[in-house]
Amino acid sequence: MHKTLDRTIAAAELLLLSPAALFMTALFVRALTPVKNEPAHTAHRIVMLYASSVHIGLWVMLIALPLAVLAIGCATLLRQWSEDASLRQATMQTIGALWAHFSTFLTALATVASGGILVAIAVHVLTD
Repeated sequence: MHKTLDRTIAAAELLLLSPAALFMTALFVRALTPVKNEPAHTAHRIVMLYASSVHIGLWVMLIALPLAVLAIGCATLLRQWSEDASLRQATMQTIGALWAHFSTFLTALATVASGGILVAIAVHVLTD
């Protein structure tokens, strides 16, 4: 029963988060190339669609829905944590493994972050 409920909650959260994800993606794509070119033109139209309706676009799609996902997600995770001993055990094992190899974890984290920074800089240089 809980697995079906958890899957339904996960699907609902993704659905509720999709308008904000679309907006954030459109902002990113719009910044890649001049607005007169595709796909930046379509991305600009999406951003303008959200901006044209402040009450629906900003308040509902970009604040209320992500806030609902945050609240539902926290409640679901707290319920799962209190009911599922195997989840607690797996979490503690994962934390223990990360702690045992913390320097390797930090190296991997810094490597991924540097790759992301270099991609952002390359996109910026190529679009200017």
